[in-house]
Amino acid sequence: MLKSLLAATALAGAAFGGLPAFAQDASTVVATVNGESVTLGQMIAMRQGMDAQTTQGLPDTALWDLMLDQMIRQTAVAQEAEPLSKRDTAALEIEKRAYLAGSVLEKVASAEPTEDELKAAYDQAFGGQTTPKLEYDAAHILVKTKEEADAIEKELKGGADFGTLAEQKSTDPTSGPNKGDLGWFQAEQMVPPFAEAVKALKKGEISAPVQTGFGWHVIKLIDSREVTPPKFDEIKDQLAVQVRRDKVQAAIEKRVTESKIEKTPNLDPALLNKTDILGE
Repeated sequence: MLKSLLAATALAGAAFGGLPAFAQDASTVVATVNGESVTLGQMIAMRQGMDAQTTQGLPDTALWDLMLDQMIRQTAVAQEAEPLSKRDTAALEIEKRAYLAGSVLEKVASAEPTEDELKAAYDQAFGGQTTPKLEYDAAHILVKTKEEADAIEKELKGGADFGTLAEQKSTDPTSGPNKGDLGWFQAEQMVPPFAEAVKALKKGEISAPVQTGFGWHVIKLIDSREVTPPKFDEIKDQLAVQVRRDKVQAAIEKRVTESKIEKTPNLDPALLNKTDILGE
């Protein structure tokens, strides 16, 4: 009777990848490669990390065989790296930290945002705005001195092309190569002197030189438009993404703030170039 029961249990296990039913846990060995174990836990973790399109339509048996074959090959090749070099050890530690940090933050981001959190994000984004707001599309040429800005203004009045001058003379590394274009923005997003100058311009007009903490600007208003804030229900999905991002950022800041961090002083940044420290 006991033998029959054990035989039935073994058969049931065989239906699940050939594993005994009473031994199926994360440490269950599914294969060994030169004495190194490949475990059921590793297989499941690998399965969780696979793209859904890769596994779509594959029966469990085929997926099992495919994954186990890959795990065996990977293990056999990886063993050639033993003993680990300093470079390999350092790289694996980086990968470990990245994975564990990602795992922690994934749990933070997985929580479904509440309605109150979504509404708070909406209010933060639009500040209770119910009426249309003006947005501006402008370009600028940024230089260091008023003399340079005056010279640029003179060239523009003489018929020079604004975009060409921006590419040639603007010190703004972002907008300069793009003919000075700043894209669409609301005036409140800019420093006050710049914002006031933009609001005073008509479409196509170019400002006199304007000074801010960044230098001297010559500004051209390309266009303006009225923008009505979207309704709450229309952007709930986007708000959920933002809430999750904010939670992740807050979790990072909290953990860093609570950590005891000690930086070794007086290390030369040029040490980054001493690749020989890692050896072969």
